[in-house]
Amino acid sequence: MKKATKKEIEILKVAFVEKYADAVTELEYKNDYELLIAIILSAQCTDKRVNIITPALFEKYPSVYELADASLDEVKELLKSCSFFNNKSKNIIKMAQSVIENYDGEIPHIQKELMKLAGVGNKTANVFMIEFEGANLMAVDTHVFRVSHRLGLSDGKTVEITEADLVKKLKGHDLHIFHQAMVLFGRYICKAVKPDCDNCLFPHVCKTKKSFKPA
Repeated sequence: MKKATKKEIEILKVAFVEKYADAVTELEYKNDYELLIAIILSAQCTDKRVNIITPALFEKYPSVYELADASLDEVKELLKSCSFFNNKSKNIIKMAQSVIENYDGEIPHIQKELMKLAGVGNKTANVFMIEFEGANLMAVDTHVFRVSHRLGLSDGKTVEITEADLVKKLKGHDLHIFHQAMVLFGRYICKAVKPDCDNCLFPHVCKTKKSFKPA
Protein backbone atom coordinates (compact mmCIF):
# COMPACT_ATOMS: atom_id res chain seq x y z
CA MET A 1 0.00 0.00 0.00
CA LYS A 2 1.27 3.47 -0.89
CA LYS A 3 2.08 5.84 1.94
CA ALA A 4 0.42 9.23 2.15
CA THR A 5 2.55 12.06 0.81
CA LYS A 6 3.23 15.21 2.80
CA LYS A 7 0.66 17.05 0.69
CA GLU A 8 -1.94 14.35 1.31
CA ILE A 9 -1.23 14.40 5.03
CA GLU A 10 -1.93 18.14 5.10
CA ILE A 11 -5.23 17.53 3.28
CA LEU A 12 -6.16 14.92 5.90
CA LYS A 13 -5.22 17.17 8.79
CA VAL A 14 -7.26 20.11 7.52
CA ALA A 15 -10.32 17.96 6.79
CA PHE A 16 -10.21 16.21 10.16
CA VAL A 17 -9.89 19.47 12.08
CA GLU A 18 -12.68 21.16 10.11
CA LYS A 19 -15.07 18.25 10.64
CA TYR A 20 -14.17 17.07 14.13
CA ALA A 21 -12.56 19.98 16.00
CA ASP A 22 -15.18 19.81 18.77
CA ALA A 23 -15.53 16.03 18.91
CA VAL A 24 -15.47 14.27 22.28
CA THR A 25 -15.82 10.69 23.39
CA GLU A 26 -19.23 9.05 23.11
CA LEU A 27 -18.72 7.40 26.49
CA GLU A 28 -21.05 8.91 29.09
CA TYR A 29 -19.50 10.07 32.38
CA LYS A 30 -19.79 12.74 35.07
CA ASN A 31 -16.28 12.79 36.52
CA ASP A 32 -12.78 11.37 36.12
CA TYR A 33 -13.63 8.23 38.12
CA GLU A 34 -16.52 7.37 35.80
CA LEU A 35 -14.51 8.23 32.70
CA LEU A 36 -11.61 5.97 33.64
CA ILE A 37 -13.90 3.02 34.33
CA ALA A 38 -15.84 3.59 31.11
CA ILE A 39 -12.60 3.57 29.11
CA ILE A 40 -11.42 0.38 30.80
CA LEU A 41 -14.75 -1.29 30.01
CA SER A 42 -14.70 -0.08 26.40
CA ALA A 43 -11.73 -2.26 25.44
CA GLN A 44 -13.07 -4.60 22.73
CA CYS A 45 -16.58 -3.47 23.62
CA THR A 46 -18.73 -0.80 22.01
CA ASP A 47 -19.28 2.58 23.66
CA LYS A 48 -23.00 1.99 23.26
CA ARG A 49 -22.83 -1.20 25.33
CA VAL A 50 -20.66 0.49 27.97
CA ASN A 51 -23.18 3.33 28.28
CA ILE A 52 -25.92 0.78 28.92
CA ILE A 53 -23.91 -0.95 31.65
CA THR A 54 -22.37 1.93 33.60
CA PRO A 55 -25.43 3.72 35.08
CA ALA A 56 -26.23 0.82 37.41
CA LEU A 57 -22.53 0.33 38.18
CA PHE A 58 -22.00 3.98 39.12
CA GLU A 59 -25.21 4.10 41.13
CA LYS A 60 -24.07 1.20 43.28
CA TYR A 61 -20.42 2.27 43.41
CA PRO A 62 -20.35 6.09 43.07
CA SER A 63 -16.66 6.42 43.98
CA VAL A 64 -13.47 4.44 44.41
CA TYR A 65 -14.31 3.93 48.09
CA GLU A 66 -17.44 1.90 47.44
CA LEU A 67 -15.86 0.05 44.52
CA ALA A 68 -12.77 -0.88 46.51
CA ASP A 69 -14.96 -2.80 48.97
CA ALA A 70 -17.22 -4.31 46.31
CA SER A 71 -18.01 -7.99 46.00
CA LEU A 72 -16.37 -9.37 42.89
CA ASP A 73 -19.42 -11.48 42.10
CA GLU A 74 -21.72 -8.47 42.35
CA VAL A 75 -19.52 -6.43 40.03
CA LYS A 76 -19.38 -9.32 37.58
CA GLU A 77 -23.17 -9.49 37.59
CA LEU A 78 -23.37 -5.82 36.60
CA LEU A 79 -20.75 -6.22 33.87
CA LYS A 80 -21.79 -9.62 32.50
CA SER A 81 -22.93 -8.22 29.14
CA CYS A 82 -19.53 -6.60 28.61
CA SER A 83 -16.73 -8.42 26.81
CA PHE A 84 -14.11 -9.93 29.14
CA PHE A 85 -16.25 -8.96 32.14
CA ASN A 86 -14.39 -11.33 34.48
CA ASN A 87 -11.03 -9.61 34.04
CA LYS A 88 -12.55 -6.15 33.84
CA SER A 89 -14.44 -6.70 37.10
CA LYS A 90 -11.24 -7.70 38.88
CA ASN A 91 -9.31 -4.82 37.35
CA ILE A 92 -11.68 -2.00 38.26
CA ILE A 93 -11.84 -3.21 41.89
CA LYS A 94 -8.03 -3.39 42.03
CA MET A 95 -7.84 0.01 40.36
CA ALA A 96 -10.08 1.54 43.03
CA GLN A 97 -8.06 -0.05 45.83
CA SER A 98 -4.80 1.25 44.34
CA VAL A 99 -6.20 4.78 43.92
CA ILE A 100 -7.13 4.83 47.61
CA GLU A 101 -3.85 3.32 48.75
CA ASN A 102 -1.48 5.28 46.53
CA TYR A 103 -3.31 8.45 45.44
CA ASP A 104 -5.45 9.43 48.44
CA GLY A 105 -8.61 8.41 46.63
CA GLU A 106 -8.01 10.77 43.69
CA ILE A 107 -7.66 9.48 40.13
CA PRO A 108 -4.17 10.49 38.94
CA HIS A 109 -4.05 12.76 35.91
CA ILE A 110 -0.53 11.82 34.88
CA GLN A 111 -0.10 9.27 32.08
CA LYS A 112 2.66 7.26 33.76
CA GLU A 113 0.76 7.12 37.06
CA LEU A 114 -2.43 6.03 35.33
CA MET A 115 -0.56 3.15 33.73
CA LYS A 116 0.31 1.81 37.17
CA LEU A 117 -3.38 1.08 37.77
CA ALA A 118 -4.94 -2.31 37.05
CA GLY A 119 -6.56 -2.48 33.64
CA VAL A 120 -4.89 0.70 32.42
CA GLY A 121 -2.42 0.41 29.56
CA ASN A 122 -0.93 3.05 27.31
CA LYS A 123 -4.05 3.40 25.15
CA THR A 124 -6.43 3.72 28.11
CA ALA A 125 -4.18 6.27 29.81
CA ASN A 126 -3.86 8.31 26.62
CA VAL A 127 -7.61 8.26 25.95
CA PHE A 128 -8.23 9.46 29.51
CA MET A 129 -5.72 12.30 29.18
CA ILE A 130 -7.07 13.28 25.75
CA GLU A 131 -10.67 13.39 26.92
CA PHE A 132 -10.30 14.86 30.41
CA GLU A 133 -7.26 17.08 29.98
CA GLY A 134 -7.24 17.79 26.24
CA ALA A 135 -3.70 16.41 26.24
CA ASN A 136 -1.72 16.50 23.00
CA LEU A 137 -1.52 12.71 22.73
CA MET A 138 -2.50 10.00 20.26
CA ALA A 139 -4.32 6.83 21.27
CA VAL A 140 -4.78 3.95 18.84
CA ASP A 141 -7.89 1.82 19.11
CA THR A 142 -9.33 -0.48 16.44
CA HIS A 143 -10.87 2.44 14.53
CA VAL A 144 -7.74 4.58 14.56
CA PHE A 145 -5.63 1.58 13.54
CA ARG A 146 -7.89 0.79 10.59
CA VAL A 147 -8.26 4.37 9.37
CA SER A 148 -4.56 5.17 9.64
CA HIS A 149 -3.66 2.15 7.54
CA ARG A 150 -6.36 2.75 4.92
CA LEU A 151 -5.22 6.33 4.50
CA GLY A 152 -1.55 5.43 4.22
CA LEU A 153 -0.54 7.13 7.44
CA SER A 154 0.97 3.95 8.84
CA ASP A 155 1.83 0.43 7.81
CA GLY A 156 2.82 -0.57 11.33
CA LYS A 157 1.86 -4.07 12.42
CA THR A 158 1.35 -3.09 16.04
CA VAL A 159 -0.56 -0.44 17.94
CA GLU A 160 2.70 0.95 19.31
CA ILE A 161 4.30 1.39 15.89
CA THR A 162 1.10 2.87 14.49
CA GLU A 163 0.92 5.38 17.34
CA ALA A 164 4.52 6.42 16.73
CA ASP A 165 3.84 6.85 13.00
CA LEU A 166 0.78 9.02 13.67
CA VAL A 167 2.57 11.19 16.22
CA LYS A 168 5.37 11.78 13.71
CA LYS A 169 3.17 12.46 10.68
CA LEU A 170 0.41 14.44 12.41
CA LYS A 171 2.81 16.36 14.61
CA GLY A 172 1.51 19.55 16.12
CA HIS A 173 -0.86 20.59 18.86
CA ASP A 174 -3.91 18.82 17.48
CA LEU A 175 -3.15 15.16 18.17
CA HIS A 176 -6.11 14.90 20.54
CA ILE A 177 -8.40 16.18 17.78
CA PHE A 178 -7.00 13.66 15.30
CA HIS A 179 -7.59 10.84 17.76
CA GLN A 180 -11.23 11.77 18.29
CA ALA A 181 -11.65 12.42 14.56
CA MET A 182 -10.26 9.06 13.50
CA VAL A 183 -12.36 7.21 16.06
CA LEU A 184 -15.61 8.79 14.83
CA PHE A 185 -14.62 8.65 11.16
CA GLY A 186 -13.81 4.96 11.54
CA ARG A 187 -16.94 4.19 13.54
CA TYR A 188 -19.45 5.81 11.19
CA ILE A 189 -17.85 6.22 7.76
CA CYS A 190 -14.66 4.23 7.27
CA LYS A 191 -16.22 1.14 8.84
CA ALA A 192 -14.51 -2.23 8.93
CA VAL A 193 -17.29 -3.80 6.86
CA LYS A 194 -18.97 -1.90 4.01
CA PRO A 195 -17.27 1.47 4.48
CA ASP A 196 -19.43 4.43 3.47
CA CYS A 197 -17.12 5.68 0.73
CA ASP A 198 -19.81 7.95 -0.72
CA ASN A 199 -19.53 10.13 2.40
CA CYS A 200 -15.76 9.97 2.75
CA LEU A 201 -14.08 13.27 3.53
CA PHE A 202 -11.17 12.56 1.21
CA PRO A 203 -11.78 9.77 -1.34
CA HIS A 204 -8.97 11.27 -3.47
CA VAL A 205 -6.50 10.51 -0.67
CA CYS A 206 -7.68 7.05 0.40
CA LYS A 207 -5.19 4.32 -0.49
CA THR A 208 -7.59 1.36 -0.32
CA LYS A 209 -10.87 2.48 -1.93
CA LYS A 210 -10.22 0.39 -5.06
CA SER A 211 -9.92 -2.77 -2.96
CA PHE A 212 -13.30 -2.36 -1.27
CA LYS A 213 -16.14 -4.50 -2.55
CA PRO A 214 -19.38 -2.68 -3.37
CA ALA A 215 -21.82 -2.59 -0.45
